Parts: sequence; C-alpha cells; structure tokens
Amino acid sequence: MTDRLSPLDVSFLYMETPTTAMHVGGVAVFQPPEEGFDYDRLVELISQRIALVPRYRQKVRLIPGRLANPVWVDDEDFDVTYHVRRSALPKPGTDAQLRDLVGRLQGRQLDRSRPLWEIYLVEGLEGGRVGVITKTHHAMVDGVSAVDIGTVILDLTPEPREVPEDDWQPRREPGAAALMVGAVSDLVKRPTQAIDTARAAVVDARATVGKVAGVAGGVVSSVATIARPAPDSPLNVRIGGQRRFGMARTELDDYKRVRKVHGGTVNDVVLAVVAGALRSWLMTRGEPVTPATTIRAMVPVSVRTDGNDGQLGNRVSSYFVDLPVGEANAVMRLHQVSFAMRGHKDSGESVGADALVALSGFAPPTLHSLGARVASSFTRRLFNLVVTNVPGPQFPLYAAGARMLEMYPVVPLAKGQAVSIGLTSYDGGVYYGLNADRDAMPDIDVLAGLLEESLAELVGTVPG
Repeated sequence: MTDRLSPLDVSFLYMETPTTAMHVGGVAVFQPPEEGFDYDRLVELISQRIALVPRYRQKVRLIPGRLANPVWVDDEDFDVTYHVRRSALPKPGTDAQLRDLVGRLQGRQLDRSRPLWEIYLVEGLEGGRVGVITKTHHAMVDGVSAVDIGTVILDLTPEPREVPEDDWQPRREPGAAALMVGAVSDLVKRPTQAIDTARAAVVDARATVGKVAGVAGGVVSSVATIARPAPDSPLNVRIGGQRRFGMARTELDDYKRVRKVHGGTVNDVVLAVVAGALRSWLMTRGEPVTPATTIRAMVPVSVRTDGNDGQLGNRVSSYFVDLPVGEANAVMRLHQVSFAMRGHKDSGESVGADALVALSGFAPPTLHSLGARVASSFTRRLFNLVVTNVPGPQFPLYAAGARMLEMYPVVPLAKGQAVSIGLTSYDGGVYYGLNADRDAMPDIDVLAGLLEESLAELVGTVPG
C-alpha cells in the first residue's frame, strides 16, 4: 500500500520555483573525539539510524495526469552515499569560508528523482572541528511526529545508543497502471481529494486568493496589525536563487540577565536585539530612519508541553510584531516589544497552528520553516521578514562521540523577502542563522555582527 502526500505536503513540490527552494536546513559544528570523526563514520552512523526515519529512503512518484496527489515509494536503488556528501575547506578553514559554503549549498534545489534530503560533512575547520550541513524538503515533513535525519544521529552521551538492527528491503515500485488504480480508488473513498489535488496543482491568482480567504479569514480579522500594510523596506525585493548565509553567536545568560532587570521574556529580548540590529543596519545603508520607523516581523512561537524532555511540542502560535527600529534607546525598544507581545497574548491575536500551516506552510515539527508560495505572494503586505526562535536542549549532544558545539538554523526565503532570521538556543548559547538572497544582501555579515552588538548594548544597561 502506497502512502499519498497530503495537499499541504504536495503544495511544497508544486509551488517550488528556481528562486524559492522549499527545503529547510541547519548547520552544526562538532569537536571530534580523539579517535576522529570522518566521512566513513558519518555514513556508518546514518546507515545505522536511517531506519528510524523510513521516509528518508523513499522518493516521490507523480500520478499520471495528476489524477491524485503523488505517493511515496521506496527507492529501490537507494544509495546512502549519494545523500551523505563530503566537502573540505582550505586550511585553516575559517567561519567565513563555512558561511560561504552553506550559502552555496542551500541555494541548490534537491533532486526530485531521489529521496529529498542531503547531508554534508565539512572537514578542515579551524581547531580540528568539522561541520555538518543538512537539507530536507518541506514535503518530507508529514506531521507533528516528523523527525529530521540530523536529529536521529545525535545522542545524549559520547557513547552512541543502541538501535535495532536494520533489515529493510525496498518494496517494488508500482507501475503507472497500479498508480492510476490506486488514485481512482482513493477518489471513490475520498471525493474531496480531487478538489484538494486541483487546488494544489493549479497556481493562479484566483485559487490563491480563495485559499487564503478560506483558511486565513480568522487571521485577518483577529490580528489588528494586518489592517495596516507592512512598511516599505529594503528587506522586500525581487530575489534570485542564490544565497548567502550569516551566523551570530551569543550567550543565553545575557538574555536572561536583561530580562531579569528590565522584564519581559527571553523572546522579547531576542526581538529587541533584532530590532536594534536592523536599526543599525538600515543606517549603514543610508536608509532613512525616523522615530516612527518600524519593520514588521512574523514571529512563530513554539509552545512546549510538560515532560517533553527537550523535544519540540506540537503547538505553534505566531504574532505579527512591528519592531520599533526607529527607537534610539535600547531599553525603550525592549519595553515597546514586550508591550506589543503582551498585547497579542492578552487579546488572543495570534495565528493558531492549524491556520498557520494552511496559510503559509509553517509546519510545527520544523518550526524554522517558512511558507509555500501560496503565502509568499502576500508577504509584502503582511510582514517584512520572519524571525523564528526555537529553544533547544541546554546540555551537550554528540554524534558518534563528536560533541556538538554550535547549531544554526537555515530558514528558507519566501518570494520577495531578502533575509530570514532563525535562532536556536543550545547548551548555554543562542545561535543565529541568517539566510539571505545573494544579490540583495551582500552585507549579511554586517547584519550578523550587529546582532551581537545590539545584545551587548542591552547587556550594558544591566548593573554589574
């Protein structure tokens, strides 16, 4: 029996364009153990663990005539070494070289004739470190229990955990006739599937508007901010297919110290830091900045449930926040952000998880993902950029004995958005990943550095 893609999952395939790749990614930096950590060890580790994520040995098969949504089928020629790749930086491999490599790799779309994921081992980093870069297509995310390949290779201790022996044997790929019979059978059982398939396969203005009106009516009516268009910003431009990547490292304790003295939440401090960095960045570009200048951020917020032991929960809220980049005082920026966030929470003006998934493809399991093209057509009106903040475990993780030192998310760009900002807290650090259009953001490293400076400005207001 084949597993059919949901309308949401298949929309990421139909709506992908050369300038809007629909994959999420991540960058992790590891310190290898004394015995080392090389490509062969990574291949062995993934081969041992891939049974925990069966989807990673399946590929998408389209139905003739698009009579129904595509199905997942086992890849009979699955080759783990095609998906696990290696790269090396010229020694000594600098962080700048790593960032450049990440941008180039993330700009390339995944091969649809194979399982939709890639993972790269990057050797040659300074200090004997190695990097791991992951790419996973949105269509792979099929529910709140979805797990990423980069997650299953991690352990709580340097000693790898035992996993069941893998005895996988691929099922024979169904032929065109069998796919047609299965499609007809599903349409008989679920006649609404035909409507969903047509909506996903046909992308035009009327279908897009109709879909948004149907699933996002509550969003527009409940979020007062949406009544006003997002402000004009150099963050919203026509983008190409190539990317740049920026990184910023900060300490979680600094955010907690600022919060303790000035109030609000850690997420409020994060947004105030982003606001301060954007303010300085606009000034470096000679853009006009007045006391009334704002930049609207879409801020997805993950909600954990008790007892999850560091795993992501399955609830998401999202707020549209006008960041006060025109405010010169760092503490006042924080107070204004805190006030805005409290107002959203108190009034219930948030986008619920189900509506957010239907509107923009933001799937709770990935949390750092950003919408499909059906939503990106509206981003110029709704918001200027996305800022995702996903709490991670505050203890070290390991891959085959190699300790993970840092982890940076790569949040894909929607149409018309020059940069997205994702951050993850991990083992006492807060790591920003800035995914940007290569032509629109040649100064992405400037913005990344200004994030660190913006936090330092806030920390400077805390009594010693």
